[in-house]
Amino acid sequence: MDAFKYTKGVLSCDGHDIADIADQFGTPTYVYSARAFREHYRALHDAFAALKPRLCYSIKSCHNVHILQTLHECGSSFDAVSIGEVRRALEAGANASDIVFAGVGKTPAEIKAAVDLGVGTFNAESAMELDVIASVANETRKKVRAALRINPDVDAKTHRHTTTGKDENKFGIEIGSSRALFQKHKDDPFLSLVGIHLHIGSPVNTVGPYVEMVTKALELISQLESEGVTIDSINIGGGYGAEYGHQPSATASEYAAAIVPLLQDRGLKVSLEPGRSISANAGILLTRVVYLKQSRTKQFVIVDGSMTDLIRPALYDAYHFIWPVKPSDGAAPTNRTPESRIAGATPVDIVGPVCESSDYLGCNRFIPPVQTGDLLAVYSAGAYGAVMSSQYNSRNRAAEVLVDDNGPRLIRRRETFDDLMACEREV
Repeated sequence: MDAFKYTKGVLSCDGHDIADIADQFGTPTYVYSARAFREHYRALHDAFAALKPRLCYSIKSCHNVHILQTLHECGSSFDAVSIGEVRRALEAGANASDIVFAGVGKTPAEIKAAVDLGVGTFNAESAMELDVIASVANETRKKVRAALRINPDVDAKTHRHTTTGKDENKFGIEIGSSRALFQKHKDDPFLSLVGIHLHIGSPVNTVGPYVEMVTKALELISQLESEGVTIDSINIGGGYGAEYGHQPSATASEYAAAIVPLLQDRGLKVSLEPGRSISANAGILLTRVVYLKQSRTKQFVIVDGSMTDLIRPALYDAYHFIWPVKPSDGAAPTNRTPESRIAGATPVDIVGPVCESSDYLGCNRFIPPVQTGDLLAVYSAGAYGAVMSSQYNSRNRAAEVLVDDNGPRLIRRRETFDDLMACEREV
């Protein structure tokens, strides 16, 4: 989070006062650092450079088209999991050939649309989906490149809602069943099934699961080659961790140090699908204190941000560090851990206005005293924040602001009531 620093007692983003951004654009608002997006992308690119990888930014982690444009300018390709995300990448200036279309439930209509658009690679997740891709390719007489997503039954040691590589998960094909599918489509005139795709979950904070995953995939590739099936590429997915403050995560160079030696001499084209590791710490959610409330057992800080803006705490019991934009004691936080303590402070629950008990941004937090009107920054909110927001309770979705070389600029306006009603009024 080095893009977000305290200067003279006030939080700033790349030198721009966060309080000024709140005054200009209101709250709740997502604030992103373009510099952080670029630096996080380059850190992964440089760490894996020995493999000359194709980095396909995972659009689902933070999909604003202005951010996609920023990454496209860095040379990024894109990982899309819906035809909508495919079109977002195209809107950002990407070539269709630089898009990988993944997802467990791509419909025939989506597959047809993506083939017509010239999408570069399909990551197929079931035998039936492969049949549909092959059928569309043959009907349109267009060459289609595909990789089969393998479920390696590897435990990523992450939340049960974000693990994707275990046998009981809905994603991918069990290794033992995959060889028959490669044989079935080996001689298809329009479908080139020549890749292996893997993704075991997110966030994966240690390197061990990746080593196990890649090792199993390479064993499968060797078996397939001995059976006359050519595999020329491997997509090792994403899920690389980000620093939320409550637990350590491996760095880009540490992931690479474990993974690169496994692949360096195999002659395979390598793709990665990073998302969270690029976007999480490139953004914060900015929210304002509305009320303070004391019960017999709890002190509440009620803010204008809610689970409709950032659902991760409610959905995953996720931790986000929270701190005042202008701390009352003028002190910047010394760390971003749940164990942070303020002398004389009592823990507070930082909650939103939505009519759900799960509507909280942080529980039992020790923060400097705050008053009505104070601003709070919810850290590490760039990934799976704005993209998962909703209009529950008829709330307008937040604005998004990108701080780049020319200062803060609005990249998504705040929704209005007319926006909420448009689809109902137009029927």
